[in-house]
Amino acid sequence: MAEDLYQVELTASFLERLDAIEAFLAEADAAFAFDDLLAGLRSTVIPNLARFPRIGRRYVDNPPQSAEALAQLAALPAGAASALREYLHGDYLMLYTAMEVSATVHLLSIRHHRQLSFDFARLWPGANPQERR
Repeated sequence: MAEDLYQVELTASFLERLDAIEAFLAEADAAFAFDDLLAGLRSTVIPNLARFPRIGRRYVDNPPQSAEALAQLAALPAGAASALREYLHGDYLMLYTAMEVSATVHLLSIRHHRQLSFDFARLWPGANPQERR
């Protein structure tokens, strides 16, 4: 019996972050690491998430400590924060959500462990408290 696989989609914000990582690694004279990242996404991350969409740790189990990040989490649509999951692959931390209804995993963001935190305001429209004023 064939197992049901989730569809894994890369969001625009994820692709933007990949571009930022590529520039970050090129500046650090480690452009080869970007090729390794892309290979790892294709061979490991995407197949793992397709087969085991809840493999990552729930993001809210270890919430951020800064007031700014907590405010951004609170501003997300109802239930969105609890659906966020983290997937660690080598030097990279990915933020994603798995939608059971559509059997889809949305890769929302990625960052190298030496880069700054996730930008929640860009992940969901209307999530920026300053935009609501």
